[in-house]
Amino acid sequence: MPAGELPLRPGLHLTHKPVGPTSAAFMRELASAEKVRAVPVSHGGSLDPFAEGLLLVLVGQATRFLDLFHAVPKTYVAEVCWGIETDSGDPLGTPVAEGDASGLTAAALDAALAGFIGWTDQVPPTTSAKKVEGEPAYARVHRGESVALPPSRVYLHRARWLKHDPGSAQPELNPRSVQPERSRGPSQPPRTSRLELECRGGFYVRALARDLGRKLGVPAHLKRLSRTHIGPWRDPGPEGHVEVPGTQLLPWCSSRTVTPEELRSLRRGRPIARGALMGPAWKCPDGFPDPEGPVRAYLDGALVALLDLRDHQLRLDLELRPGL
Repeated sequence: MPAGELPLRPGLHLTHKPVGPTSAAFMRELASAEKVRAVPVSHGGSLDPFAEGLLLVLVGQATRFLDLFHAVPKTYVAEVCWGIETDSGDPLGTPVAEGDASGLTAAALDAALAGFIGWTDQVPPTTSAKKVEGEPAYARVHRGESVALPPSRVYLHRARWLKHDPGSAQPELNPRSVQPERSRGPSQPPRTSRLELECRGGFYVRALARDLGRKLGVPAHLKRLSRTHIGPWRDPGPEGHVEVPGTQLLPWCSSRTVTPEELRSLRRGRPIARGALMGPAWKCPDGFPDPEGPVRAYLDGALVALLDLRDHQLRLDLELRPGL
């Protein structure tokens, strides 16, 4: 759907980023539309130019929720190309190492992947958006500067191989969306392998492909990437657009209905009683780290505030006027 036709009212919108533009360029296209020119617009989690899939678009006061999406699960379907490592970790980069993939086996691939499950230290790609003295690392790399990024603590909840393909070894540009298939081991050494994974924000799938290759002794890069889910929301597809109502925002958080009097007290800096909290409408998968979000406050069916629960009392953390 063209950007100018999107009814981008304040709140959360589920959109599909295609292969080609950066997330920032995609958002600039949206922001240039007449209907979103007067309000702030941001996205919840970027996708690289070669990647596609679900992009959360935050409009108006919903942009203040940006940090709350980092800790919820993100699901991807990726394709790893064996035999070539690129400087960016993706098909748009320059090859920096080549090697023989003929020794790869299903058992070796499974064992290597298992070693990345859970909390690990991951060095981000040098062409990532990680900041170096306040500037994205990729900007320095594009100027020809040398960048060395420290490892970050990241979390991979689950991962499984979906398919191994002994086809062409050459990386392809302009990757297309891929769909999960039944997992099966390679009858011949694979040139590409399809992978499904679920991780926390901050995890670089490009870095996983690179590190898998180095662990196996076979250079590798990420050939394709599609983000299928973030939390409870799925990619609406290239022609899709879904507006998420205020009652369904941050569904992994507990909630409470407040009275006008309680809201006035909160605005004046006074805490209110914990009261009767309703549990989350959606929970993370078993074993996934708790996002530990705020309490959502509703008045007349609108999300009017986010509250901090301390010592059995609720205090105002973020007020939303006029509400979502």
